[in-house]
Amino acid sequence: MSDYKKLYRSKDKKLCGVCSGIAEYFELDPTLIRLLWIIFTFVSCSVGLIAYLICALVMPQEP
Repeated sequence: MSDYKKLYRSKDKKLCGVCSGIAEYFELDPTLIRLLWIIFTFVSCSVGLIAYLICALVMPQEP
């Protein structure tokens, strides 16, 4: 009877499903999240890539 959302890697994926999962959690377009993640990766000197890999390892797959 819990009404909270869980963050999962999505099955609708391009690489690992991290961006799609974040987009589903916040009810946004996955393309927007992917674009913002790419921009963040280039601006932050690859910190976004490291964060993506960590999320891919830590976030569970959608049931």
